[in-house]
Amino acid sequence: MKEIQGPAGRLEARLDRPAGAAKAVVVLASPHPQRGGTMQDKVVYQATQGFVRAGCAVLRFNYRGVGTSDGAYSDGPGEREDYRAALDAAAREFPDLPIWAAGYSFGAYIALNVGAADPRVTQLIGIGIVTGEKSDKYDYTAVRASEKPKFLLHGGLDELSPAKSIRKFYGELAEPRELVVIDDADHYFDGHTSEVADAIEDLLVEG
Repeated sequence: MKEIQGPAGRLEARLDRPAGAAKAVVVLASPHPQRGGTMQDKVVYQATQGFVRAGCAVLRFNYRGVGTSDGAYSDGPGEREDYRAALDAAAREFPDLPIWAAGYSFGAYIALNVGAADPRVTQLIGIGIVTGEKSDKYDYTAVRASEKPKFLLHGGLDELSPAKSIRKFYGELAEPRELVVIDDADHYFDGHTSEVADAIEDLLVEG
């Protein structure tokens, strides 16, 4: 899959498949498009490797206006529409598999909120979440109330959302939930990106 059709036009995409039969399809959202976020981001790439090693197919894409995707950045609403289009594409490609919503940083905000509202999504996975304490633009009301399984992966030295704020946010989430903190990692997981893949694989293999 090299592209999907989004509401603003064509979206550049990539589909990675596991060696055997997939047990789920993950739609993985990228960081903020105006801060260099693309589907080739190093954390997104490592997360993809972890999901694939755990037996999942992974669909990642570039938001409107990023890479060769059509359209222009819309400050959130359009990017959520792009994510919904990716969910539609995943459902068409894998009609019999559960769909998991996952994202990193800004992408976690997009994926978790859209995923919480979409009945096709059965699990929510947020990496390096930016909580509302830094910006009122990041509203996770629906995520807090969702009874879908939620997995958070965070850097212990995250400078955008300190570990203390994430533990508070985690405590506000409805069960079931799980939080993994990579102690020495910052928001960008510099020097620790492989641990992102390992943590995802460990979680899903155990599950």
